[in-house]
Amino acid sequence: MRQEFLSYNPPTIGDGERAEVMETLLSPWVTTGPKTKAFEAALGTYLEAPAVVALNSCTAGLHVGLVALGVGPGDEVIVPAMTFCATANVVEHVGAKPVLVDVCADTLTLSPEAVRAAITPRTKVILPVHYAGHPAQMDELDQLAGQHGLAIMEDAAHAISTRYKGRLIGSRANLAAFSFYATKNLTTVEGGCLTGSQELIDRSRIIGHHGMNRDAWKRFDRSGSWYYEVVLPGFKYNMTDMQAAIGLVQLKRIEAFQRRRREVVARYAAGFQDLAALELPVERPWAASSWHLYVLRLRAGQLRIDRNAFIDELKDRNIGTSVHYLPVHMHPFYRDKYGYRPGDIPVAADAYSRMLSLPLHAGLSDGDVDDVIEAVRELVLSNPA
Repeated sequence: MRQEFLSYNPPTIGDGERAEVMETLLSPWVTTGPKTKAFEAALGTYLEAPAVVALNSCTAGLHVGLVALGVGPGDEVIVPAMTFCATANVVEHVGAKPVLVDVCADTLTLSPEAVRAAITPRTKVILPVHYAGHPAQMDELDQLAGQHGLAIMEDAAHAISTRYKGRLIGSRANLAAFSFYATKNLTTVEGGCLTGSQELIDRSRIIGHHGMNRDAWKRFDRSGSWYYEVVLPGFKYNMTDMQAAIGLVQLKRIEAFQRRRREVVARYAAGFQDLAALELPVERPWAASSWHLYVLRLRAGQLRIDRNAFIDELKDRNIGTSVHYLPVHMHPFYRDKYGYRPGDIPVAADAYSRMLSLPLHAGLSDGDVDDVIEAVRELVLSNPA
């Protein structure tokens, strides 16, 4: 058995990131400034995005995006139940109603059939989540949006480097929000960005920085002017140069990170493929997942221990795991406000009851991966139903 605890998903930060941060600390500018602008430009190139604004979180990006799209009281936004709570919380923040719907049974991404059934005259936005890094079915969602005159905004928190039918997530004109939180494939510790058309991003930049028509570094730089105006009541969601410094180095390493993730996924698949008690994550033929998460599901009736006991047993074997996620409709706020029951959104509720996320990050050694495989196999083989 493994001797040291294997953390679920620590960030991969090295000397390059530390040196870039130190350079920023020694510079005359540490908040939103030249490094943030450089990071935005580098992200735009990497994502093939029309325009980019860096922000302090993906949640900020989603919130700013809804404001930019004019979503407010009386509107409805269609959200998958299988997502982190922030996807729905931002809809509440703008006074609209999150309409929670089910997901596809294999990928756990937003079900186009469920979206079709949920559209009403009050629907304004479809908000797909590229769950675990696997893209949602964007062609079908685009068709529905076009038929009903709706906007699409993508929750791409898991999806840096994800491709849908060969095209990078974030390269479209509609808004897409990315996360650079500590557990993500690319991290700025905290942080995120919003991509989309130049017009939408220009508006989002103002919304995310107090509604001011001039960035602080443009006001205080030698070539700038002190004068600014507030053109709308915005928020303080700007990214700092300290965060961007880390991101600039991480972006140079992202392809190496992604290669390692794919290697780990391949080792897991080979190690588990003969275990009928496990439902392995899938990658549809038209998709290129970023593999942000590796989500196993225990098949019902195949084991004499449940998901919670399985997680506890792995922890006893020094293997860290997590669960992504308790479906939004099962959280007390949404359950009580809208009267949801678990069975109202059955695919998400069933998946939650059987799922666990295994360690998956670029810092895993082959030995670490072998330890995970050995522990999972031992648990499955020693606990048949």
